[in-house]
This record gives sequence, C-alpha cells and structure tokens, in this order.
Amino acid sequence: MSKKSSSGSGLMSSAGLMRYYEADKKAIHVDPKAVLAFGAVIGFAVLMLNAMYGLWP
Repeated sequence: MSKKSSSGSGLMSSAGLMRYYEADKKAIHVDPKAVLAFGAVIGFAVLMLNAMYGLWP
C-alpha cells in the first residue's frame, strides 16, 4: 500500500478555522443579558418621553 501524505485538505480547513477563532479573541464581547436590559431601558425611556410630550395615543 502507498503512504498518504499528511498535507491533505483537512489540515488546510482546520487552519482556517483556527484563524477565525483567533480573530474572535480580539473582538469586544457583550453579555446578551446586558444587551436586552439596555434595549428595555431605551424602550422605556422612549415611551416616557412620548407620554411627557403629549405624543401618547
């Protein structure tokens, strides 16, 4: 039987995944709960401002 070389396509695809993973380490990470809380606070503020300025239906 012939020997298989170790430079197959599997090595290239895993190297690409590692590069994306390393780029993700440098990104800013925000907790999903914080995003939902911030959205709720902003939504509540918009409703209150509408009520204060007579735009409430």
